[in-house]
Amino acid sequence: MPATSQPYRGRRRRTYRLLAAAATLATTGALAAALPADAHDAKQAKHGNPQPHRYQDVQLLSFNDLHGNLEPPSGSSGRVTEVQADGTTKTIDAGGVEYLATHLREARKGNAYSVTAAGGDMVGASPLISGLFHDEPTIEALDKLDLDVTSVGNHEFDEGAKELGRLQNGGCHPTAGCYTKKKFKGADFPYLAANVLNEKTGKPILKPYWVWKKKDVKIGFIGVTLEDTPGVVSAEGVKGLKFKDEVETINKYAKVLQKQGVKSIVALIHEGGLPASSAYNYNCDSPGAGDGISGPIVDIAKNITPQVDALVTGHTHAAYACTIPDPSGKPRTVTSAASFGRLYTDTTLTYDRYTGDIARTAVKSANHVVTRTVAKAPDMTELITRWNTLAAPIGNRAIGHISGDVPNTGTESPMGDMIADAQLWYGKQLDPETDLALMNPGGVRAGLTYAAKGSEGDGVVTYAEGFTVQPFSNTVNLQNFTGAQIVQILKEQVSGVNASAPKILQPSANLTYTLDLTKTGADRVVTDSIRLNGAAIAATATYRVSTNNFLAGGGDGFPTLGQGTGDLVGTDDLAALEQYLTANSSATAPIVPPATNRITIVQ
Repeated sequence: MPATSQPYRGRRRRTYRLLAAAATLATTGALAAALPADAHDAKQAKHGNPQPHRYQDVQLLSFNDLHGNLEPPSGSSGRVTEVQADGTTKTIDAGGVEYLATHLREARKGNAYSVTAAGGDMVGASPLISGLFHDEPTIEALDKLDLDVTSVGNHEFDEGAKELGRLQNGGCHPTAGCYTKKKFKGADFPYLAANVLNEKTGKPILKPYWVWKKKDVKIGFIGVTLEDTPGVVSAEGVKGLKFKDEVETINKYAKVLQKQGVKSIVALIHEGGLPASSAYNYNCDSPGAGDGISGPIVDIAKNITPQVDALVTGHTHAAYACTIPDPSGKPRTVTSAASFGRLYTDTTLTYDRYTGDIARTAVKSANHVVTRTVAKAPDMTELITRWNTLAAPIGNRAIGHISGDVPNTGTESPMGDMIADAQLWYGKQLDPETDLALMNPGGVRAGLTYAAKGSEGDGVVTYAEGFTVQPFSNTVNLQNFTGAQIVQILKEQVSGVNASAPKILQPSANLTYTLDLTKTGADRVVTDSIRLNGAAIAATATYRVSTNNFLAGGGDGFPTLGQGTGDLVGTDDLAALEQYLTANSSATAPIVPPATNRITIVQ
């Protein structure tokens, strides 16, 4: 499920700048300086005794937030924005592991010292081709991509720690069993979870760090996920786990690596920032280092020990290659490659054989588009074909019809509105007294496109497309709330932990109100404007509300939603959407994408 710098104070309340279109953001940045002349090497060569050069460039290729997108993502999820020399912008189709594999393999050519790392959320919230098989196809693809190491992300916990352990170590799924004749062998690369502890033992559930070695060159990697993972994952997924502060954890293990003689260190952090531009080639170091980026990663980067030489980040689905000063004031590279395999980052780390450390003045980094104009990697095509063949009987089934695109973009999105309408409709099937529905925006993982993706025909919604929109297998839950509690729930969208990064719930069509973004905190919800079926909500009256189990548990910073009574648990949310589409649309009478007019926004 989903996601201004402040001084670091241990367990902090982080703030974000409210920015639009974060999912397709990207930037580039670089540090460059001449290295000192190596007189020792010259002297050795003069005497006929060649020695390894003092400085060795190490290529670090990285990406993040793949989310099981093996096939090219559709719509805006499969595009990046590029700013041109004249200031105009253009969009470029991007993503798909067939193309990502080709780009990475080409990038590695001529680089004897190359390591590939990732910043978490490799799996979870995945399209049908991966999600239907509990993301075994994605792990197989990452092995073929020669991924060396990754941190965990919050979505690695969607199915709990035991399932994450299975993805690492292999074995058949405990309930679904084996999907092929070959037993699932797990990941060839280590998942790092330095700040995720078993509550009983107090120890990390997976390796906290890993050291990459090539001849006499060695670089340590420390992997963490965001401390607030329990706030964005269902309670069942993080049961029995404790999530520690990112900075304290990284600083702790940096000392451990230093004691082991590992002086070059990269942190893999599943937490990120928000650049000020949606163009992937925006320079977020203009006018000064890190000036064009906000969000939690700024605070984190400024407090991680200078012993760490570079940060590979994620979570916000943004793209940047910035420099942010470390605690000593020295610039340090911080990168993120958007999401869904649309970009990869190429960073040059210059290793000093004399000190065993990275010469930070020589670090340079840039994001590159995973264009679809290159040849497809045949092994990835074979993988996708094989898993699609298994998924086809389920995925190709038609579940409804739409008259146009239903995007998932905007403060109030057509797709979010449609899901809320579906959950209200389904709620009324369970209990006719159901009054309204609310959907969390982070659970709306994609939109629906009118153009046919395969042979189903334009306007046809397939099960696979629905799965991509709602892949979590959450249940639809009914609960009772007072009118006063409903008002409080709406205020929690823009107050408390959501004050600086509002999470605007997607409402069913019968709930309307005004959101005044010129105000601050809870005052942004104009209480007098709230209407249900055209009438004001009575503070003491009882209302039946349909949500998913994630929200019903108080997730995403909505504690009042965790206080409902009269709970009734229904089917999973995708099944509810399927039933709604099937009952309310046909080839001759498709559903019209909802007009996003339920929330009036004042800016």
